[in-house]
Amino acid sequence: MKELSELKFADDVRYAEDHEWAKLEGDTVTVGISDYAQDQLGDIVFVELPQVGDSFAKGDEFGTVESVKAVSELYMPVGGEIVAINEALEDSPESVNNAPYTDGWMIKVNPSNPADYDSLMDREAYLEKLKGQEE
Repeated sequence: MKELSELKFADDVRYAEDHEWAKLEGDTVTVGISDYAQDQLGDIVFVELPQVGDSFAKGDEFGTVESVKAVSELYMPVGGEIVAINEALEDSPESVNNAPYTDGWMIKVNPSNPADYDSLMDREAYLEKLKGQEE
């Protein structure tokens, strides 16, 4: 596993307690897992995602990520309806390891409560949380 200083943390996304990131783009929020989360998991071999049209509340489990080490649940950083899933992850789940903030995105959500996004951590707050876990 890498040191925190070796990981990438995007400035233009917000972070959830469970290590998902969310990026507001117009009326849609794109969701994935942070570089820290993918690094902790190791080589990702399978991603299970919901169906377009499914709705979830903030904090609900929406899928799983399976790595060579473990299976981890994915949780909604914002509540809403799934409007797109990254179907490319079916054939290349390693995109989550290689490019967690770009090619490795997982779902796009039409948020039911825009305040959910505002309650997420910015880059600095997320880094502080991670530094606290390492000590």
